[in-house]
Amino acid sequence: MSEFKMRFVKWVFIGLALLIVGLVVVSFLLPGRAEVSRSIMIDAPAAKIFPYVNSMQETEKWSPWLARDPETKLAYSGPEAGVGNMLSWSSEHPQVGSGTQEITESIENQSVRTALDFGDMGQASASFILRPNGDQTEVTWGFHSNLGLNPMMRWMGLMMDDWVGGDYERGLGNLKALVETNG
Repeated sequence: MSEFKMRFVKWVFIGLALLIVGLVVVSFLLPGRAEVSRSIMIDAPAAKIFPYVNSMQETEKWSPWLARDPETKLAYSGPEAGVGNMLSWSSEHPQVGSGTQEITESIENQSVRTALDFGDMGQASASFILRPNGDQTEVTWGFHSNLGLNPMMRWMGLMMDDWVGGDYERGLGNLKALVETNG
């Protein structure tokens, strides 16, 4: 190989190494948390909505993900509703995956908090906040994940709203239709 080609290859490798180091350094300046939140107004009191967010079995009726893979395997444990109610799911579909979700806090007609475990993909928490507004209730569905110091996770965190936001909107739309129809 000629001296020119050797020098060129060397500079390409140096350039790639500097690019990688630069991306890693910049990742530490990115947010350490990923957060997604969507809200919807439902024409029903909080008491009519609460049972659908306080039970993993009831979320099955409006989940935006189960429509993606009807073959998803679901298993429930713990009480039928409230703290300790747990869902485990398993799917070959890459947008569904596998994991567990457990209700960790439940305040009747006000809020539900859950812990999510996606295995190798990490852990997160989710919440449902119900705020009465006249004859309606504003339902806010939130997702929070600590991204740690992993550079790749921090870059992925920038895209979380785009990846999950649409699903949250569909799910809340499904919940609204379900509650208002069965009201």
